[in-house]
Amino acid sequence: MRRIEKLIEVGSEPSADIPEFQSPLLELYELGPELFEMLRIKNGFYAFESALHVFPLSSVNTMSLEEWNAPSLWRGGYQDMAEGLLFFAEDVFQDQFCLSRGAVLRFKAETGDAAVLAGSVEAWADLILREYSKETGWALASEWQANHGPLAPGKRLIPKIPFFLGGQYSIDNLWAGDAVEGMRFKADLALQARNLPNGSAVKLNLTRRPYKQ
Repeated sequence: MRRIEKLIEVGSEPSADIPEFQSPLLELYELGPELFEMLRIKNGFYAFESALHVFPLSSVNTMSLEEWNAPSLWRGGYQDMAEGLLFFAEDVFQDQFCLSRGAVLRFKAETGDAAVLAGSVEAWADLILREYSKETGWALASEWQANHGPLAPGKRLIPKIPFFLGGQYSIDNLWAGDAVEGMRFKADLALQARNLPNGSAVKLNLTRRPYKQ
């Protein structure tokens, strides 16, 4: 069994109906056809107790990949840090998995830094399956939900003190917030801390806080 198929197998029910056509967004990326192949089998899903969220290509009932990548939603807040990337999935803390021209990257939401994870969607699926706790935040997601109940669709775990500022990876430093507002908040953090030398003293202007229900 291919690793993409195995990842699909351990995921939830699909978030949306099977897409009939490949989005023009995917045509801009070398790995777009491979991502489309995965979404043709299961059009969006959650896995590992909602720690991994894969966006459906299009949907009328939930956030779609096309909507998630709209500049006006949140990605415009990162300015050029998000250019050339197609965000298709996220971990429980909102680090994004995205396509560049020829690879799958991890995009650190709090800083806007990106690093290559895999050379194909198949290799990305293999990495997620082998290292799901590390790559998706599953261990903390499981512990948090055991104490607070299941994460609702569209919610992610947001640190009270950002991780890159020394916030602890513990359930006491986490709360469930709206995914869109969480990314807008983190884009603001990333811009303020951009290009600061390591070890710099940081005083952030927290102009907004993600919405909490």
